[in-house]
Amino acid sequence: MRHSRPGAVPDPDTFSTRLHRMHETVLGGENPTGEGPRDLISASWRRSMEAGVDPDSASAPLAFGEEDIGEILSSHPMSALLPLVAGTLLQTASASANVLIVTDADGRILWRDGDRPTMRRADRVGLAGGFHWGERAIGTNGVGTALAARRPVHVFSAEHLVRALHIWSCSAAPITDPDSGEVLGCIDVSGTTRALHPASVTLVETTARLVESHLTLRMRERDDRLRVRHDRHLRALRGEPGALVTATGRVIAGDRAQRWGGRVRLPESGDRVVLPDGRTALLDPLDDGYLLRLADGTRPAVLTLSFLGAGHLSADLDGARVPLSPRHAEILTLLALNPRGLTAEQLSLHLYGDEGNPVTARAEIHRLRSQLGPVIAARPYRLTCVVEADFLDLRHLLARKETAQVARLYGGPLLPHSEAPAVRREREELESQVRSHLLLRGSPDDLWRYADTEYGRNDAHVLERLGAVLPRDDHRSVAARLRLADLETP
Repeated sequence: MRHSRPGAVPDPDTFSTRLHRMHETVLGGENPTGEGPRDLISASWRRSMEAGVDPDSASAPLAFGEEDIGEILSSHPMSALLPLVAGTLLQTASASANVLIVTDADGRILWRDGDRPTMRRADRVGLAGGFHWGERAIGTNGVGTALAARRPVHVFSAEHLVRALHIWSCSAAPITDPDSGEVLGCIDVSGTTRALHPASVTLVETTARLVESHLTLRMRERDDRLRVRHDRHLRALRGEPGALVTATGRVIAGDRAQRWGGRVRLPESGDRVVLPDGRTALLDPLDDGYLLRLADGTRPAVLTLSFLGAGHLSADLDGARVPLSPRHAEILTLLALNPRGLTAEQLSLHLYGDEGNPVTARAEIHRLRSQLGPVIAARPYRLTCVVEADFLDLRHLLARKETAQVARLYGGPLLPHSEAPAVRREREELESQVRSHLLLRGSPDDLWRYADTEYGRNDAHVLERLGAVLPRDDHRSVAARLRLADLETP
């Protein structure tokens, strides 16, 4: 009786009778005189009895109440797959007096529909929403055995361990998530022994493969978006080994030689992973995955910021332009000015003042990390890369009193439109230092460079100084006197 499916037997009644006799013989502790149950069923019976399942159980146990099913289903991944499953199988199941069932990975029924009289009959054994059909709960059955064996199965009549299920047959197939490799749940068509044809397992299996193909397509679309969004992080490694890894551990870009396989085992904590070749790699978190890079021999990334002057708002990460919102430019300014890092509370205070909310600051950091990835660390928030910024350079030049360099670098105030309290203070301090420095030490050329900026062209003190130090026939002196006259005109 060791065949792939009981549908190969031409006479279901004869086969069912033989199964009943074999069932009672095996449960009575005797060896069957002929062939025993199929290997699949024999292994399932053994697991079920070791779990303590009572063959005289009347019904599957209740896992959760009917009032909770809607909420549980809506939050489960199988919910999004229901239209595809129902659209493929429900009409056939209903027309053949069967019921269609969808469960979670533990075998708990999330959804059921089909032939109404059959569903009323199914209620008596708990073949309904909220009931638990895992092998450990109700023994050998289509759902539980398909999930345990991780393959499509057909369980016919007395192949069920529990006697109350002998009038039933079922065809089931698990759904495996191609992204995580984990089982999401199971689809099952059940009916009375005469109503459900054994060949229905082929239809159920085909539907399961269709659902998995749909999941694979969605996974590949996510992978494409991840590669486009974070390819610059791979380029920033400058030839050093590295890869883009999904949040589930799949390697989707960078490891062209496939030295690390298609998947890496993500650590439960920490940022280090041991590769198949024994080397240690670091996982730098991105918003929807990781950058995998070797722990040794890597070069630090370089973040270049140009935030001085109106219209000068740009960020560059290892040669790749990074578009920034004004708020994100403010955050990068604050992190660059505070290399030891800022807590969410400190960042909120610097950005919004006393009315700020740390939750808002955390949300902005999360969005910024989707742009820059692992160069922003947490606890506290800080930049882990080399930072080159025009406003930091200006600070250094002022400290070293390099007047000509100050005049050449300064193109205007730091983020002139920012109202963030800490940015405004830094802007006003830099502006004051630059003006004082140039008025005290600047040459006519230095002063004119400053007066030629948008924010220096109407600075009365600088214009007066230019008029005093330049020859009266110098065009710059003429321009300075004309601007002063305009300022003095009511």
